Amino acid sequence: MSTPDGHTRGVSVRSIATAVPPTVLEQDRVRDLFASQADVTRAARRLIGAVFDASAIERRHTVMSDFAGTTSAAADFYDANSQTILTPSTGTRNAVYTREVQPLLTRAAANAIDQAPGLDRSDITHVVTVSCTGFFAPGPDYVLVRDLGLHPSTRRLHIGFMGCYGAFPALRAAVSTCVAEPNAVVLIVCVELCTLHVRSANDPDTIVASSVFADGAAAAVVSARTAPAGSTVLDIDAQETALTDGGEADMAWTIGDLGFEMVLSRYVPRIIEDQIVDALLPLVGRLPQSAAPAWSDIERWAVHPGGRAILDRVQHALALTDEQMAPSRAVLRDYGNMSSATVLFILRQHLEVDGRTAGVPSGPERVAAMAFGPGLTVESALFTRRVV
Repeated sequence: MSTPDGHTRGVSVRSIATAVPPTVLEQDRVRDLFASQADVTRAARRLIGAVFDASAIERRHTVMSDFAGTTSAAADFYDANSQTILTPSTGTRNAVYTREVQPLLTRAAANAIDQAPGLDRSDITHVVTVSCTGFFAPGPDYVLVRDLGLHPSTRRLHIGFMGCYGAFPALRAAVSTCVAEPNAVVLIVCVELCTLHVRSANDPDTIVASSVFADGAAAAVVSARTAPAGSTVLDIDAQETALTDGGEADMAWTIGDLGFEMVLSRYVPRIIEDQIVDALLPLVGRLPQSAAPAWSDIERWAVHPGGRAILDRVQHALALTDEQMAPSRAVLRDYGNMSSATVLFILRQHLEVDGRTAGVPSGPERVAAMAFGPGLTVESALFTRRVV
């Protein structure tokens, strides 16, 4: 199942499902709301307008029903009467995370299992959960075993506080498990409630974070078992990780008294553009020479939309076409940046796209995926999309 050069054979993603909370944030309305806050300076107001308008986001989702615009005596985040963004404590924000994250991650997970051909809940042997926007114990991994009725012996792993690239360590753990235990079926769930940590501020990093982050969950089922004939899978061919030079202080995620605080400097897109090619070259190098594609041979791309500028810089550095970038830009437009869950939203589009013409299965296609996070870390993976 694996070769000495690190190439993994036979482990594939069988299904991907997503879930978002019902409250929708229309980007122009949220822009005007942040710009109207009493503590915002004139300079910050101009920056808010520029940042929100350049985001390439039309709508996002949030668990904070306060922002639906209805009046609530128990509002924690937004007072609709005064149109004021409130400043709850980190404890209050985390309590909402603990309550709201559970149904969201369970819905995504249940749908992923239901959509995995030839598998059901009784087949799940391992659960891997990913989140960086809240904490509780027993955690999301426990919730899934309990609420989905999985076997009590299901082995669990939670990956916390790794940021936007968290799905990739989860995939790596799933591959290692399936290589060691060929009958394993691993359920991965990434769930992030990023909007719990938004706040009104004059600080540029906070304004950028308020303009892009959103809430969502995505689940994937991974296994080395033989998939039923006619099903579409994403074979996990290789993964790679790289630390860029000089980006440690430009992207960070810390815990403050009024929520988690994001550092996302304006230099991040430039750092990624300058170093993305070198960061991705080892990915292809891990494949057997006969199987290693040139960049031009990779048909499909899933680039984590940390923001519009990041997508623009990656597209330029890798000379990708507008068509290849379309899935990433569509997820940014309709969902924003949901941290670790986002890349699975994009991979879902590649997995579920109609791969047949006149009833004849299409040939295998390469899919390259990448995400960026604190460090500044670049995580990447190469898949083959094929019909079994």
